[in-house]
Amino acid sequence: MPNMLSVIALSLAAPASVHASAQNVIEAMPVALEAEYALSALPPAMRPAASVYLLDPGSGYQLAQQGISGVTCIVQRTVWELGDYRDDIYIPLCYDAAGTQTYLKVIMDAAKFRAEGMGPEDLKAQTETRFKDGTYKAPAKPGLSYMLAPVMRTIGPPDRMVHTMSMPHVMFYAPNVTNEDIGALPNLADPATLLYPLIDRQGNDEQSYIVQMTGGAEKAKIVADGKQLLDSLCGHRDILCLSHEGH
Repeated sequence: MPNMLSVIALSLAAPASVHASAQNVIEAMPVALEAEYALSALPPAMRPAASVYLLDPGSGYQLAQQGISGVTCIVQRTVWELGDYRDDIYIPLCYDAAGTQTYLKVIMDAAKFRAEGMGPEDLKAQTETRFKDGTYKAPAKPGLSYMLAPVMRTIGPPDRMVHTMSMPHVMFYAPNVTNEDIGALPNLADPATLLYPLIDRQGNDEQSYIVQMTGGAEKAKIVADGKQLLDSLCGHRDILCLSHEGH
C-alpha cells in the first residue's frame, strides 16, 4: 500500500470528534487490515488501480489510495436503512465510476453525519428526503458494485437479521426494478433460490440491485485465497470469524 497509509494511521489514532456521542462511536480497524479488506471486494487484478477510503470514526472516510480506474473501495460500517447504529456491520464493497459518483456518496455522508452526532432515525429520514429531492440520485447508466470479499457481516438470509456470512457476489444497478419484473422468486430461507439473479432493494426503489452470486467453486477459491485475510479479521474481532457464519 502507498505511504499515505501511514498518514491515515496517525489520523485514525487521533481522539474521536467531540461531536460524536457514545452510541455513534465505531471501533476503528487497523489501517492496513481495513485497506486489504476493502480491496478484497474486487477481483485481484483490479485492486492496484482502485481508490481506497478508510473510515475515521471521528470524522468519516479519508482517501488512503488514489486509483486510476474510477473504482472505489471501502468497508461500510453504517447502514442508514436500519434506522439504528451498530458497531458490528462490516461490508467490503467497491463501486465503479458511476456508483462512486452516486451511491458511494450516500454511504460516505452517513458515516460523516453519524460521526457528527446525528441520530440513526434522523439519518434515515434525512437520507430518504435527499433521495426524494434529488440530492441523491441513482446512477444514470448501467454499472455494478463488486462484493467479492470472503466474509462480510450485515443483514442477510435467512431472516434479514445481521449475520456473519461468506456470500461473494456482484450487484448490478437496477433502480426501480422488482423481482416481479425479472421473474425472480427468491426465498431467503432456501439458499438454492438465491443462486440466480434476484433483486435486492436497499431502503428505497432507487437503491435496487440485481444480485448475482458466485458459483460454488469460485466461492471456495475466494475463501481459500483469502485465508490470511480471514485469519487477520478473525483475530481483530471474533464476530468476523467464519465460525460465526449465520450468527
